[in-house]
Amino acid sequence: MNIPDSSFPRVIIIGGGFAGVRLAKTLGNKDAQVVLLDKHNYHTFQPLLYQVSSSGLEPDSIAYPLRKILKKHKNSFFRLAEVKQINAEKNEVETSIGKLNYDYLVIATGTKTNFFGNTEVKANSMPMKNVPQALNIRSLILQNFEKAAIADTKEEQQAYLNFVIVGAGPTGVELSGAIAELKNHILPSEYHDLDSNDMKIHLLEGADRVLPPMSEHASKKAEEFLKDLGVQVHCNTLVEHYDGKTVTTNSDLELQSETLIWAAGVTGAPIEGLKAEALLEKVNRYKVNKFNQVEGYDNIFAIGDIALMETENYPKGHPQVAQPAIQQGKLLGKNLLKLVNNQLMEPFKYNDKGSMATIGRNKAVVDLKHYKFSGAFAWFVWMFVHLMSLVGFRNRVVTFFNWTYNYINFDKAARLIIRPFKK
Repeated sequence: MNIPDSSFPRVIIIGGGFAGVRLAKTLGNKDAQVVLLDKHNYHTFQPLLYQVSSSGLEPDSIAYPLRKILKKHKNSFFRLAEVKQINAEKNEVETSIGKLNYDYLVIATGTKTNFFGNTEVKANSMPMKNVPQALNIRSLILQNFEKAAIADTKEEQQAYLNFVIVGAGPTGVELSGAIAELKNHILPSEYHDLDSNDMKIHLLEGADRVLPPMSEHASKKAEEFLKDLGVQVHCNTLVEHYDGKTVTTNSDLELQSETLIWAAGVTGAPIEGLKAEALLEKVNRYKVNKFNQVEGYDNIFAIGDIALMETENYPKGHPQVAQPAIQQGKLLGKNLLKLVNNQLMEPFKYNDKGSMATIGRNKAVVDLKHYKFSGAFAWFVWMFVHLMSLVGFRNRVVTFFNWTYNYINFDKAARLIIRPFKK
């Protein structure tokens, strides 16, 4: 891989998500050689993927080059590669571009879409875990509008204008609200040959309320906001079959739709090679101790969504969101330097800063430790937090400009079918 030899210990980080990037930045220009491996050359701000899907933002607003993140770190290297296997006995990783030895290995591979074994749904639905998938959804939505305009029958037109989103967590709720804004503002003004009342957005959730991880207050307000936008919410509803045309569920609900977007859950993205007992197969997450060391290994760590640390407050592991990943990455960077210097490591303690979700213009819910609120103020708080969390000054400026433009003009400017999607 043309990684130079170094007197410093080599730390290989697999994955350029929130956890991997935070760790790499913490170790930057310290007494360690950092090698960051990822199959993409950019970091994705996943909380805003739904805005790419719904034409609110272009992908370069939420993606940032990994090399640019590391450019000021002389002992840090990036390689565009997919890690195939870990050989713990040799302290070596095998990748698509060759093998590389490590002193310390950190797995930060995150998650992938979980279809819960439903191969039919997997084959015919649209996942949204990365930028290419978000662009596919954007193209499909816009193509469906165009096809609906030239449909021969009302039934065919209705199928193109029926959008089914499965999973009412933050991703599903936010995407439903964003698509509803397309219906309420774009269709009436630009698709004069279509009746916007014919466009239906169905949000399906297996639990008894939307936003199950958040408070009852947030769930109630989010559902009110969704219904106000025209989204039809179906709780206690599971998808059993989808053949690309018809959605059948565990109830009497059956929908004709050309578009089913799957946001119903995630599972870990582990790498082959470690001992079986290190991986909790049901959730595909590595079992780690309070220092994020993978069970059975002293020099292999896992952080972020792929790691499951059982604590008193989180017996099933920390939530698979950005904040635990960022905090674990930051602390592990400090602990690795302590480990090199034969110092005691500090155990991880999660600082829960709260959770939030936006449903649409002036509509959001925020759960803080001692305070819960919703509406326009929550929406501005949501925007500020996400804007400041983006990597790179340019991304913040471009995103802020787009949001301001969209707010003033009731428009989503990124409605371009650059790369047509074919099922």
